Amino acid sequence: MRINQLICVAAAAAAAVPFPGLAAEPAPSSSFAGKLDANQALASAAGTRVTGVKDWRVRRDGNMMVFDAPENDARLAVVDLPATDGAAAIKDAWARLGGKHAALAPQTVTAAPARTGWDERVIAEYDIPAEEISTVQASALRHGATWTVVILEGSDATLGKRGAGIGQMRSSVVPADYTPESFAGRKPHPLDAARVAQLRAFLAQAMQDAGVPGVGFALLENGKIVYEGGVGVRELGKPAPVDANTLFMAASNTKGMSTLLLATLADQGKLRWDEPVSQLYPPFKLGSAAVTAQVLVKHLVCACTGLPRQDMEWLFEYRHTSALGSLALLAKNSPTSGFGELYQYNNLMAAAAGYIGAHLVYPKMELGKAYDKAMQERVFTPLGMNDTTFDMARALRANHASPHGMTFDSELHVLRNNLNNAVYPHRPAGGVWTSAHDFIRYVQLEANAGMLPNGKQLVSRENLLMRRQPQVSSGLDKTYGMGLSNERLAGIDVVLHGGSLFGYKSNFYLMPETGVGAVLLTNSDEGQLLLKPFLRRLLEVLYDGKAEAADDVRSAAARNAAGLGAQAKTMLMPADPAIGATLAARYRNAELGDVWIRHQGKEWCSMPANGTACSPPGAATMAAFPW
Repeated sequence: MRINQLICVAAAAAAAVPFPGLAAEPAPSSSFAGKLDANQALASAAGTRVTGVKDWRVRRDGNMMVFDAPENDARLAVVDLPATDGAAAIKDAWARLGGKHAALAPQTVTAAPARTGWDERVIAEYDIPAEEISTVQASALRHGATWTVVILEGSDATLGKRGAGIGQMRSSVVPADYTPESFAGRKPHPLDAARVAQLRAFLAQAMQDAGVPGVGFALLENGKIVYEGGVGVRELGKPAPVDANTLFMAASNTKGMSTLLLATLADQGKLRWDEPVSQLYPPFKLGSAAVTAQVLVKHLVCACTGLPRQDMEWLFEYRHTSALGSLALLAKNSPTSGFGELYQYNNLMAAAAGYIGAHLVYPKMELGKAYDKAMQERVFTPLGMNDTTFDMARALRANHASPHGMTFDSELHVLRNNLNNAVYPHRPAGGVWTSAHDFIRYVQLEANAGMLPNGKQLVSRENLLMRRQPQVSSGLDKTYGMGLSNERLAGIDVVLHGGSLFGYKSNFYLMPETGVGAVLLTNSDEGQLLLKPFLRRLLEVLYDGKAEAADDVRSAAARNAAGLGAQAKTMLMPADPAIGATLAARYRNAELGDVWIRHQGKEWCSMPANGTACSPPGAATMAAFPW
């Protein structure tokens, strides 16, 4: 449960970047075993297909394939077997696989919609003792009379480090006769009023199913804005509606905006994408001089340097840090994989990109102020993003959406925004407040290859598109560029990126070949359940695709509720005073230093010595957040 995106059609088409490595795969091998020297299409003895990932080792035992991670502390098993139902299939697969978790009963077992050639899908989640710092998951997939069980278990460190490869393997598990749906080469329907109404209706129902009070969204067609508006309310229990100008925190969608700033500097010759960062900004330092010297400008926001996440530091130390402090935290970090080898997301590197770019514009200003000013002058003002800001106080005084999250009893509550203050010192990576009206203008520039609606070229096509150039594989048919993701879905190339902070989830989507795009801003942790289905629904509306998106939301919401309910049974809220009284007053953490325990009313809080407010009792808001 812990590991638990004013121009003619021709110009819009010119903005497309060829998607790499998607040539037709050779016939899968049903006999290969050993270490994989490259990604390879494989098949089980029963014909189930899966793409093995480079450097993993493959073992075979009858109708079972096991993929072992290079670190030897994680594995993914694919087991074909007969069974009466999905739960029985999972139990029998564990018996064949063995290991310390084989006899562990799942915490929840829930059904999922039939997809990717499977007639039935069942997903099992497990509650693992916290001291293990590991994750276990299983799914059972039926095709005809045969079940295929996929089991994943391993240390959280390795699963996080190799998450993209694991995701690729799991997504590639399909029946032997599966042919994916494809819209390639088809002309999309126009986004007329009727189709916009279909998208609004989908969002209205999906919000109700998932637990999302409000959504801001907008649409592009042929690079022109055709709709902007909102659905629902800004805050639960209050009547004020979300409209096109309602501000949300867009979190990691800030990254692409920051690299847009860098693109303007590349146009001016103030930087080169392949220039060493230490030459542009000598104070820049990572964990060693050798690694520091390797980092080029393009590496700052590529998620490809092998640097792991450093989220504990920014979450706990934000009250007494600054832009310079954000950069200083990087000096404590060293890669755990080679450059370009693995997709590993590091927010502090992205923050450094924005601050260093701003320093080139205003070298005498404090880095944070320089960044805010450079973004306003070079990005927000030219694009007409007049309400977009990094100023939390300004946003909270304006037309804004409040954050929300589910308690363990699946009740939706308004959340405090205090934890979201933690992003401010690192804001080039995720601190922007924006609206559907403003955000779609950023996507419009992407669609129109750097040209503004008035015909002025804000940034060159070359440097705008450099940000999309794949730097590392991030999953099946997915790559990551510089603050932007590329994905091929049902034969359609999509440029996209997501954003996640406490109580806010967002995404933008752009199909460069047609200039169709969209933005989605939500004011709930459960907004995460809408992001992929919304893209799916957009494709369904454009290409008459099979209706899947609505069921995907309902299924995910049911699974989320089941997981919260199961967790609630293992918790006592408020905490037993007798147990709380046994906590030491102070602990020491290698990254954070001294961590104190404080009793506040009915709550027990952990915090660094500088102190912070406790979270609302029972709020289950510490979900995984990629920004």
